[in-house]
Amino acid sequence: MPTMDRPITLHQPKRLEIGVGAVARVGEMAADAARPVVIACGATREYVDRLKLSGDILLIDNVPSEPDIPAFDRTLDATRAHAPDLVIGLGGGSVLDIAKLVAALWDGDQTLRDVAGTNRVEGRNTRLFQIATTAGTGSEAGIRALVTDPDTKSKVAVESPHLIADLAVLDPELTYSVPPSVTAATGVDAMAHCVEAFTNIRAHEMVDGFARMGFRLVGKYLRRAVEDGRDSEARAGMMLASYYGGICLGPVNTAAGHALAYPLSTHLSLPHGLANAIIFPHVLAFNLPAAASKTAEVADALGLRNAGNQDALKAAAFGFCRDLGIEMQLKAHGAAEDDLAFWAEEAHAIRRLMDNNPRDMGVPDILAIYRDAF
Repeated sequence: MPTMDRPITLHQPKRLEIGVGAVARVGEMAADAARPVVIACGATREYVDRLKLSGDILLIDNVPSEPDIPAFDRTLDATRAHAPDLVIGLGGGSVLDIAKLVAALWDGDQTLRDVAGTNRVEGRNTRLFQIATTAGTGSEAGIRALVTDPDTKSKVAVESPHLIADLAVLDPELTYSVPPSVTAATGVDAMAHCVEAFTNIRAHEMVDGFARMGFRLVGKYLRRAVEDGRDSEARAGMMLASYYGGICLGPVNTAAGHALAYPLSTHLSLPHGLANAIIFPHVLAFNLPAAASKTAEVADALGLRNAGNQDALKAAAFGFCRDLGIEMQLKAHGAAEDDLAFWAEEAHAIRRLMDNNPRDMGVPDILAIYRDAF
């Protein structure tokens, strides 16, 4: 059904720098910052010197891969003590999400609970630069941030235009050292963002354009990036695919695939990209009857052959992920079969995503997928 006449709002960073060496431009654009805060993780602190910052710099480099509320609170407290005039996120999606929230909340009275949901952030007074070091979440492009609640093992989601970056940097050199396994999983995550937005019941023709560009780039470049981490063209292609996926998340968002992946991340401590990669073939095939023509476009872009029915499509997509070196069985990641029913209930309750799915998916359907992936 045509959707071009349906109202939609698209947010993008005010400025995008992309290409080999793009990170070197950060220092010039931050030259007037006297008290910058750089939020990173242990693996990305080595890139701080490339930013060429001046002034009184605070480096916070202990953001975990799946940050929870206590981790966010520690980062927020440290930032408040420094009183920055620029916040820089330097890392993967988790780091960039924390940087968004810190930039918006450090100088106000709102708490994370106050802003959970949509359009509850009152404003932002501090500039935000987002420098991606992986190609998966597309967080540098978007208006959403996720933090895990350690008590409920669920994601606290914040969505606001006040979380959009003033500058996003995609420098493929910063991804050269990402291991093949992480490159593969985050690449499938980027693809899942595009595919889930593309087949979503809220899909929009304008967003479809970004989604198509994204999953086609994954089909062209992901294997190359996995096989040669210093292939700058492939790395740049994957960073752009991830960025396009991030744009898709704002006006359309993901659907059942991400809903099913979240319990895997919170209960098994799986990286977000890996959890989505495990689920991707199953949900893609499940949705085929409701999104046949669009799914055929996805299959063609990824080179999935003889995938005209659900079983064949699932097998082809499973093989695509497995051949990238991704361990696709939940059992191998420490899952217990007795936990699957509880996780299915939990995933089904994530209505902000499940309600976007093109085909209704009940708890028995989710449990069947988990068992198939087990």
